[in-house]
Amino acid sequence: MALISDEALILRLQRAAFSYLSDYADDDTGLVADTSRQGSPCSIAVVGFALSCYPVAVRNGWLSRADAATRTLKILRFFSRSTQSDAPDATGYKGFYYHFLDMRTGKRVWQCELSLIDTALLIAGVLVVGCYFDAGGEREIRETADALYRRVDWRWAQNGKPGLSQGWKPESGFLHYGWEGYNEAALLYVLGLGSPTFPLTPAAYVTWQLTYQWENLLGRDVLYSGPLFTHLFSHAWIDFRGIHDAFMREKGSDYFDNTKSAIAIHREYGERNPYGFKAYSRDFWGVTAGDGPNDRKMSSRRRDRRFFGYMSRGVPYGPDDGTIAPWAMLATLPFAAEAAVAGTRRLLEIYPQVCPQDRFSSGFNPTLRGNAGGWLSEGWYGLDQGLLVLMIENHRTGLIWEMVRRCGYVREGLKRAGFEGGWL
Repeated sequence: MALISDEALILRLQRAAFSYLSDYADDDTGLVADTSRQGSPCSIAVVGFALSCYPVAVRNGWLSRADAATRTLKILRFFSRSTQSDAPDATGYKGFYYHFLDMRTGKRVWQCELSLIDTALLIAGVLVVGCYFDAGGEREIRETADALYRRVDWRWAQNGKPGLSQGWKPESGFLHYGWEGYNEAALLYVLGLGSPTFPLTPAAYVTWQLTYQWENLLGRDVLYSGPLFTHLFSHAWIDFRGIHDAFMREKGSDYFDNTKSAIAIHREYGERNPYGFKAYSRDFWGVTAGDGPNDRKMSSRRRDRRFFGYMSRGVPYGPDDGTIAPWAMLATLPFAAEAAVAGTRRLLEIYPQVCPQDRFSSGFNPTLRGNAGGWLSEGWYGLDQGLLVLMIENHRTGLIWEMVRRCGYVREGLKRAGFEGGWL
């Protein structure tokens, strides 16, 4: 890959990432698998990314508009017609959906939670296709997308409290943990506040912001959130450049610049490498949520180390076991293009095995020695691939940001959260 231009490399990796979303979609329901592993259920968040990626595929010539519309309508019809009830094997309840669904039947699996954030990621994709498919013959897409958004009872999810739980189960009710500290829930709150039918109360957003941590880390001021993905997910849809809520106005910053600061901290952490992990440097970073080597220990001459499975890793407070997400550097293109490309090229030059068939694996740990020159996650994860497609497109053309800026529901949600300035 070293012989091709940066633009050609980026496009090649974007195209391969998108192919996951079509290769692992069910022919009948349109649902997309959480991972490429045998028997994987659908992740509703991955479906939200897939919906958002269909317009990208049309723009880049990977799908015809008619094909993308057919795929989109299949998914929207499925969710529109799926069972909404408090039964333990339903697809959703109160307009929300269970985190994981059976690929063929769409029923809840693994006794998983009715997930607020994963529903928000799904609904973000629903709103994107509702904005994009604006032709006369695409009316059903627009109307179904609008109905799905209007059906979500965000107010119910507050459970009579100012804040939000992270989910609900029919067996036990609302989960006992809520949203604390800045993270990917920014998208959830904006969509919940913008609803014309069951909006969150304004106190919900203020309550969440009371848990923010503004810190000076490795020489930079930042609104702290350790895992890198938390600084990216909401930004896949919402263009935060130049718009400020009350918190960011006070700090003289915005959430886009905050992500740039977080990236700089991740790179500085990689350079300092406080735990002495192999390969860490200013051009080898990306500590975030993802697959890991499982719970195991390894002794070395320097120290005993513990390695973890799938979990959320973070910088600089950890946990950190030397596992990075190979896709993460390239996903920062809109914020730090030079660093994203430099790090990705170095990674592919030294460890090409992290990108089989041009799709990045979920996790890689070169410190834990193995047959692949380190531990490597098996297969691919849909969230990784979907995020990469959207972030590359926002860097190249701004397509998703442009569409979402036109979405009245998102604009209303931002205004109710107190955002002002810029494109608002």
